[in-house]
Amino acid sequence: MLEAMIDLRLAPMAAVTNAPFRLVCRECGAGPLTNEEIDARALLQNSARTEELTRFLPEEHPIAMQLLGADPDVLAEAARRLEAAGADAIDLNMGCPVAKIVSKGQGAALMRDPLGAVVVFRTMRKAIAVRFTIKIRGGWDERTVNAVEIARIAEGEGVDAITVHPRTRSQQYTGVAPWENIARVVDAVAIPVVGNGDVRCRADAAAMVAATGCAAVMIGRGALGAPWIFAAGETSRDERARIIRRHCELIEAHLPAATALIQLKRHLAWYARGFPGAAALRESLFALPTPAAVQNTFWESW
Repeated sequence: MLEAMIDLRLAPMAAVTNAPFRLVCRECGAGPLTNEEIDARALLQNSARTEELTRFLPEEHPIAMQLLGADPDVLAEAARRLEAAGADAIDLNMGCPVAKIVSKGQGAALMRDPLGAVVVFRTMRKAIAVRFTIKIRGGWDERTVNAVEIARIAEGEGVDAITVHPRTRSQQYTGVAPWENIARVVDAVAIPVVGNGDVRCRADAAAMVAATGCAAVMIGRGALGAPWIFAAGETSRDERARIIRRHCELIEAHLPAATALIQLKRHLAWYARGFPGAAALRESLFALPTPAAVQNTFWESW
């Protein structure tokens, strides 16, 4: 019963959580959605590629737009623009561990400067009226596990909710996610805390809620090739086939042709996990030239 009642959400993942995948997860039962990260400065420079990332479908509401950046004024202006475009919430990425991101002082690097975080939070909060949330890590490394400090600062500056991935930046995605770091944040603040990390099924989500007291659970890698993780109860093989076909239809309908081909290959490769000869199938999928060929080859192995 507890598993069916948990608020499960899709985590923002670069080059993955585009509108088709978000919508298919919503149709499977996912709660409030968050888009893939948007570079704040690129948005203000009217980058066509970045503008494409901001698009969402009416059925996706409520949806948060996640911003990536370090300059408070740039982040604030980008947040205003996204609010004006219809975003229901603005989320600040303070968790991305990728080297090219943190080298610019963005993502998880923001956690290294609590005083700087104050300015970012205050400036963004003043800029928008919609919900303002942040996604953080446990800290930068094992010597600076400061999620609680950042969470308390965020709460004091008017942030409405916090998602916590409990690994540090130095851990990347290795080892077991230390859920106790989520629990510490839950105990430290009164605003809602969303847990994230090592959730591969609804039973894992229930275990995270029981262990941490978090208000909701965000699922990232566990949803790749398995958007039915958000569905209450078991999904049959026929229902999973219907979901995959629906996802393929959405990809072709809403993404530019070149992007759609890449996304079909990527997602069908994830859907193929567990197939006999899955490795060879994935290699074949990525070598095919058209969406029809990719899908036909996948279904021949289904």
